[in-house]
Amino acid sequence: MCAPASSCGSTFRPLRNWYCNRPHERAPRPPQRSELAGEKVEQLPTLHLGLFLACLVFALSLLCGCAQLPSPSARPISVAIEGGADTLLGRTVLEGAPDATTSGFRLLPLPRFALHAREEMVRRAQRSIDVQYYLIEDDATGRFLLRALRDASRRGVRVRILVDDFYTASSDDLLLALSAYPNIEVRLFNPFPAGRGSLFSRFATSIFDLERVNRRMHNKLLLADNVAAIAGGRNIANGYFQHDATSSFIDMDVFAVGPIVPKLSSYFDLFWNSEQVYPIESLVPAAGPPAELRDRFDAMTRTTAGVADQLDATDLLGHRPLGLDLDAGAAALRLTWAQAEAFSDMPSKVLAPSYPGRLLTEADRHTVLYNVRRLVRAAQSEVVETMPYLVPGPEGMESIRGVRARDVKFSIVTNSLAAADEPLVHAGYRRYRSRLLRLGVDLYELSPRDTANASRFGTFGAAGGRLHGKLVVIDRKIAFVGSMNFDPRSDSQNTELGLFIYSTEIAQQIHGLILGLQRTGAYLLRLDPSDSRIEWLSPEDSTGVRRQVFHNEPETTLWERMKLELLAPLIPESIL
Repeated sequence: MCAPASSCGSTFRPLRNWYCNRPHERAPRPPQRSELAGEKVEQLPTLHLGLFLACLVFALSLLCGCAQLPSPSARPISVAIEGGADTLLGRTVLEGAPDATTSGFRLLPLPRFALHAREEMVRRAQRSIDVQYYLIEDDATGRFLLRALRDASRRGVRVRILVDDFYTASSDDLLLALSAYPNIEVRLFNPFPAGRGSLFSRFATSIFDLERVNRRMHNKLLLADNVAAIAGGRNIANGYFQHDATSSFIDMDVFAVGPIVPKLSSYFDLFWNSEQVYPIESLVPAAGPPAELRDRFDAMTRTTAGVADQLDATDLLGHRPLGLDLDAGAAALRLTWAQAEAFSDMPSKVLAPSYPGRLLTEADRHTVLYNVRRLVRAAQSEVVETMPYLVPGPEGMESIRGVRARDVKFSIVTNSLAAADEPLVHAGYRRYRSRLLRLGVDLYELSPRDTANASRFGTFGAAGGRLHGKLVVIDRKIAFVGSMNFDPRSDSQNTELGLFIYSTEIAQQIHGLILGLQRTGAYLLRLDPSDSRIEWLSPEDSTGVRRQVFHNEPETTLWERMKLELLAPLIPESIL
């Protein structure tokens, strides 16, 4: 849905992460002046400080510009363990399978139910656990899950953890300590070779390699015994599971069993054994013998009180917590059995050229974006999407234009400026709003205030709800759940993972959740009578009426709107 990003903008992409307040995937803050050279730096004039920082970056570049990644010989090959159907988890989840070609699914719309499901999979695994995430934050949620993985390894379970290296500056020590346990291996995707103490120093020491280090693994996947999986949009951090006092995200995962799981495992193995992956021990020097590292990990993760919360009796779809249903047996799981496909970008995508007009190769036809576009273009009656980061680009607009030309209804829910955790991406999206409305797209923007007040998707922090789920429903028969945004970065820079579930039941469930969000948690956009300005209609009240009309971005201050007006013309779309 996005135009390929041009490589010329890649040098500036690191700055995007420092401009944006992105709690779920945010970069660590740039080093403060007092951290760089002591408190005396605070007194330097701005010009001198800028010169100092420039010299520092240059010096770091000279010192580490020739830094190289370790030899690839340090990564032994390993693959998924077969025979998971004979485990207790396998026998439970596969008991109700109608045949060998059909997979079972259960949506996880509520964050705390989704964390509980992950905990239960880890707790019940007997042979293997594979974990692949863009972000595992060093916070209460991250430590809770990592400690559960450590406990599984003590039971003799093989644990493989694959994390993208972009946001590991604060968690290197934690992950290294975890890797000191037997049966656990931690690897990092597309790592930085030096300057690992902060994101600033990582980029400073990779100044001649920015094209590579800007390409990231955005996949989110957890596999247990090669028979059960959780995939979707959530990373592992407080904000995804409503343990962040300032912000929480509306997202979606899916619990999956059956033949779709070995396919997902094969994608994990492709990444795990790829040349872009390195064991953490080859990148981070050990600060002590293994026994000392294990003691350190135990101390760091001992306190995770409040993470495993008491859950409601059922979620939005009437499902009980997964652990209760696993205890009760296959019938209690109420899985939806359907045909499905999984698609993943290849790890080599981070090495592929990216430029406008690049011709498709055979490998592109197996990517997530290609297949989302393929199915959307084939829609017969309706396409409904939630996309938190929406910058369609020329090719995405052409897809929507073609669908609308056949009178297919098209609706999108995305973040409003007030809900946007990445305002610069919102600036890119704004360029397409009027064009989308003129094509007849029903466009909705999330209201953080009304979403929080409704409490339909859980309890939100002070900033209210923010959208992070990447969902597509086609003709109420096909559902997509995955990690891919409709922006240039997902198009040509990051690797993504997604599931297509060919089930009217699953599609209707997602459609109903999105419809509820549209009505009571989102502004409906329209063009004013002059067809030149956008108006926002407030979410529906208890009588189903949108009573207020706003002529500026709602729930924002004048300064927030002015700042975006000033920055928007300066931001190339290719860096978004």
